[in-house]
Amino acid sequence: MVPAAMWVAAVGFGTILTWLVAELDRRAYGYAERADDLIVTHGVLVKRLIVVPYGRMQFVDVTAGLLERWMGIATVRMHTAAAATDATIPGLPASEAALLRDRLAQKGEERSMGL
Repeated sequence: MVPAAMWVAAVGFGTILTWLVAELDRRAYGYAERADDLIVTHGVLVKRLIVVPYGRMQFVDVTAGLLERWMGIATVRMHTAAAATDATIPGLPASEAALLRDRLAQKGEERSMGL
């Protein structure tokens, strides 16, 4: 009886801890569009800051798996020639992700023509 109760308590604690870490990770993502670049930040224990110049973007991709489509969210990925500056913004509403993709693609085309 006692081992079963301890097992249920451990599973419950693990579930709550997993949910808490996932929620903190979700809240840690942020992005800002500036005049010449896009800034993406994320991380709970180690904060990461990625700056992607619009002129260096090769393409912007919006993906949504089965679960993401069911939830009405999508992930925006910016790809550059340098893999270190690739950035991802997960969990955006699908309509906002499509608008962000269009804005970033337009800004990328404007900046790359000036090169």
